[in-house]
This record gives sequence, structure tokens and C-alpha cells, in this order.
Amino acid sequence: MRSAGLIGAATLCSRILGFCRDIVIARMFGVYVYAQAFVVAFRIPNLFRDIVGEGAVNSAFVPVFSRYALRRDKAEFWELANVLLNVLLVVLAAIVLAGVVFSPFIIRVFAPGFTADPVKFQTTVLLNRLVFPYLLLISLAAYTMAMLNSLGHFKAPAFAPCLLNISIILCALFFGEGITGLASGILIGGVLQLAAQIPALYARGFRVKGFLTKFSHPGAAEVVRLLVPRLFGTCIYQLNNFVDSVFGSLAFAVGEGGVAVLYFAYRLVQFPVGIFGNAVAQASLPLMSAQAAGDDGTGDLKTTLVTSLRQVFFLMVPASAFFIALSGRLIEGIFSGGRFDAYASSATADALSCYSIGLCAYAGSKVLNSCFFAMHDTASPVKVSAAALAINVILNALLMFPLKIKGLALASSVSGIVSFLMLIRILDKKTGGLDLRVIAVSLTKLLAAGAAAGYACFFISSRLPGHCRGDGFFFHAALLAVYFVCCCAVYLAICKMLRCPEPGELLGWMKKKL
Repeated sequence: MRSAGLIGAATLCSRILGFCRDIVIARMFGVYVYAQAFVVAFRIPNLFRDIVGEGAVNSAFVPVFSRYALRRDKAEFWELANVLLNVLLVVLAAIVLAGVVFSPFIIRVFAPGFTADPVKFQTTVLLNRLVFPYLLLISLAAYTMAMLNSLGHFKAPAFAPCLLNISIILCALFFGEGITGLASGILIGGVLQLAAQIPALYARGFRVKGFLTKFSHPGAAEVVRLLVPRLFGTCIYQLNNFVDSVFGSLAFAVGEGGVAVLYFAYRLVQFPVGIFGNAVAQASLPLMSAQAAGDDGTGDLKTTLVTSLRQVFFLMVPASAFFIALSGRLIEGIFSGGRFDAYASSATADALSCYSIGLCAYAGSKVLNSCFFAMHDTASPVKVSAAALAINVILNALLMFPLKIKGLALASSVSGIVSFLMLIRILDKKTGGLDLRVIAVSLTKLLAAGAAAGYACFFISSRLPGHCRGDGFFFHAALLAVYFVCCCAVYLAICKMLRCPEPGELLGWMKKKL
């Protein structure tokens, strides 16, 4: 529990710093050439990072390292660590070299609309070449994190990602407008993330031996075996994320700055999902895993799943209502200023309101995926992700011309909702029948309360006199905080009137923990 609290605090710090990073980039570059180049160039190495970096850590490195740390002697553990280091260095060096050489082709694939603007295309290609070595640094940082976590050390790996955001913020402010600050911030941040973990690893006995000479070990073969199935699911998930970037790059269809607009809006939506949705999903996974492995059937598992869904809906509905009702005020108060002009604010607010429609589905799907993993079923989520990818592509093509940037965000929400419905339908059959009526009644009541709370926020904000709105980031932040408190107060009051059990359950759990 102490380690989980440490990781949670570090994750919150990293997300807040990432939020500050996005504010700095938005105000310095708006949604135009440099901002779009940053979004695309930074996202491409992150695709490979999830496959050979953090994705490999979660699915393969930690399980194998943990078993060797528990059942084998230290010498064999460190031998495996050195073999995996050699394999990683060769694979990553090849990927980085290919990424640098073939950058023009990669940008044409992931941002085809950029080819219509030679300056934007060349800027993105150059930035991509400069930041692609970040893949090597961040993957090695993930590798060191796997070893430290397997040895019971969590502090350095947990807080290391904060250094990346700090580095990007400082370099962007120091170098000013241009790609130099962005590229320097990413590379320096990658070096700092890796360097911050090396002392802890060295103190626990790691020494480099057989550098680039030994590549074979039974544990390394097991890592590869565990990693291969993960590649398919990760590729589908990442392709789904890239669909919006591909369509958003088509300025003739969705307007200028589509890639950056979608990035800023989606980052806001992922803030509550990352904090609350992930928290409920991660907290329920160990319990559902134990219940799925028990001898009492799936009764307790189904109860835990339904309770987790109701709680995540209870937390997500007011966030969704707040984003939809005050999307314009929210974007204006947080990002507006500098190069982030009226057009950027309007377009980002439109995207935010459409993304927010699927907020409950995004978070609910994380809980459902945890249930699948608890039942040792990794195939069903992959199949549903593939179907959601196809739906997203089709809807993007249909909606981008009539609705512009809003069409792309709406397509993501619809595909997310369909994905959630497919997942819960499969689980309903797999578990012998979930209590879908309880879920539907709970969600209906919560949505009614959320609609009332959202309308109250919109009504209060629209009646505020113009001279009271003020200027400046901190004034807007304080005003948004007041609106959010009002939203939550109305939401809880309506929930009480409708006799929703979720607030009482959550309060009871908090009292029990305290």
C-alpha cells in the first residue's frame, strides 16, 4: 500500500507537470506549425516506446525479473539483466537509425496532410529526426524501472517521468519559438529520466558485464515469448490514437491546426480518466483476479465489476458535464494567451465538448479490460479494439467534412461508446449474465444529475457580468474552480434526491480507509 501510494503521488505530479507543459506549448506556439510538428514528432517515438519500452516492462520484463529475483541467485539475475540490455541496445539502435533515415516517409504516413505545406512538412521531419533518439533513452529508462521494481524499489522510477516535463518546459522557455527548445527538452528529459535511476540500480549491485557480446539466455527467450502477444494489442491501440492525427493533418477538410487542437483537447479529457478511471481499474484488478481464480464461481467477480462500473460512472459524469457545459471558458482560461488565439480556443473547445461525450465509456472500458485480464482473456479486448479502430476510421471519413474538427472528436466518442458496449456484452455472456439493469438504472440517474449540474454551471457562467470575468490565468483558474465546486454541489444534491447509492458507498469506503 505504501508503494502504491508513492506511485500514485508520482503519477499525479507527472500529470500536473504534463498539463503545465501543454499550457506552455499552447501559449508559445498556438495550434500552428511548431505545435503540430511537436505533436506528431513526439508521438511517433512514443508509439515504439509503448511497444519496446513501457509495454514490454508491464507484460514481460517485470514478471520474468520478479521470478528470477525471488527464485534464483543474484548472479543469475544480473546475468539476465545484462543479456537483455545487449538485446535492447541492438534492437533500439536499429529502430532509431531507421526512424532517422526514413523520417520523410514516416511523416507522410502519419501526417499525410502536412505534405501540402512544405514548411510544416520539413519542420516536422527535422524535429522527428532530432527527437527519435529519445526512444533509446526512454526505453532504457523503462528497462531500469523494471529491474528496480522487481527488487522492490519504486521511488526513483516513479518520479523520473516528472523530469521530462520539467525539461521541456524550461528548454521551451529558454530557447523561445522554434524547434530547438522542443528537441532539446525532449532529449535532455530522456537523459535525466535514465540518469535518475542509475544510482539506485548501481547501489543494488548492477554492473555492466559482457557488453554487446552475449545475447542468449533462457530468461531473455521467455521475455520475447511474453512480449509477442502484447505487440498486437499495443499496435491496434496505438493505431487508433494515430487515426485522429492522420485525419487531423488534412487542413483542407478540418481546418488549420487540427493535430494540435485534438491533442490539447484529448489531454484534458484524459486527465480525469487517468486519475480516477485508472485508479478504479487498477484497484479492482487484484480483487477480480482473486475472485476469478476462486472456487465460488463468478458471483463475487460480477458484483465487484458492477460496483466498480457504478463508481467510475459516478466520478466521470460530473467531469463530462463540466467539460461540455464550460468547454469554451475552460480552454480560454487555461490555454488562451500568446500564440493561442481566438481560433485556437474555439476549435479546441469544440473538440473538447465532443470528446467529453465519451468520457464515461473511456473510463468504463478500463474497468472492463481489467475484468478480462483477471479472467486471463487478452484476446477479447484486442478484437474489440480492432473493431473500434475500423468504426473510428469510417466515422472520421464521414464526419470530418460536415463537422470539421468536431467530427473527428465525435467519431472517437462514438467508437469509444460502441467499444464499451461490445466489451460489456461479451462479459455478460462470459460470466453467465451481469446485472445490466442495475448498471443502466445507475447510469441513467447519474446522467440526469450530471445534466442538471452542467446546466447550472452554464447558467451561472452566462449570467456573470462581463466586467467581473477579469483577465489573467490565476483569475480564470479561481473562477473555474468556483464553477466546478458549484457543479459538484448540484450533482451531489440531485444524486441525493434520486437516491443514488454511489455517493454513500464512496464516502463509506473513505471513512473505512481513514
